[in-house]
Amino acid sequence: MSRPADQASDDDRVFKALASPVRRRMLDALKESTHTTGSLCALLPELDRTTVLQHLRVLEAADLVTGRKIGRERHLSLAPLPIKRIHDRWISDYARAAVELLDRLDRPDPSDDA
Repeated sequence: MSRPADQASDDDRVFKALASPVRRRMLDALKESTHTTGSLCALLPELDRTTVLQHLRVLEAADLVTGRKIGRERHLSLAPLPIKRIHDRWISDYARAAVELLDRLDRPDPSDDA
């Protein structure tokens, strides 16, 4: 089944964003609650603010994070739909195939009865 090039490109951006352990940590934090840019920087003390902002840009380009300005602060939230799209497209089918394979391996072979 063919998929539109723009959707494949969207998936590529999501996979690129998820490839980084730092960005996965950021998403884990945002899964728990919204964060300001400053509080996200505080969760990653080993990184300077510029590096955190670069990682945020990658997450935003993949539509994994949304931000809205409230006063002087920028509040960031997880946008889970791209991850669900990846799950639906890739993970669920592979998991189903693995379960079916394990089920076949657990069944006795009828030729063993002979």
